[in-house]
Amino acid sequence: MLDRVRESLFSTLGDLVPGARVLDLFAGTGSLGLEALSRGAQHVRFVERDRSARELLTQNLATLQVGSRAELSGGDALSPKQWSRDGIPPAATLVLMDPPYPLWRDRRGRTGLLEAVGRLLEDVLEQGGVMVLHTHPRDLRVEDLPASAAPECRVYGNTALWYLWPSVGTGAEE
Repeated sequence: MLDRVRESLFSTLGDLVPGARVLDLFAGTGSLGLEALSRGAQHVRFVERDRSARELLTQNLATLQVGSRAELSGGDALSPKQWSRDGIPPAATLVLMDPPYPLWRDRRGRTGLLEAVGRLLEDVLEQGGVMVLHTHPRDLRVEDLPASAAPECRVYGNTALWYLWPSVGTGAEE
């Protein structure tokens, strides 16, 4: 994600970030979750499958000395097992999902992404929290999203940020 888009993202999130419990899916080297930590997030769980990206993220976490405020899970970001610790689903204030664009264009990948979005909105995201989904502007439409999403999309050139709030009556309990 471009620096200017990341800055816009966190400017939009504003006061939601300090004290937030964050789930950073498809974390890569951790730029989104690390930005959340630098802005006062209480805790970030990073999920990244790629070994080389995890190694860089591990180095970044060590360099920044975030200690117990961060944890790294190596595995499939679409698997609910990776979202939780000890099998207990987290209650996240903020879910950041930045999947590779080709995953959206693969039929099975797209189905898995949309199913995960629905589960995250219903089982993980706290009421009052937000999920931010990064896509190419052509890869997602409002009608593709689960009924449990109250979406807003902001487009920055070739990047779309979808802000998804749980509809009333959904979301993890605190």
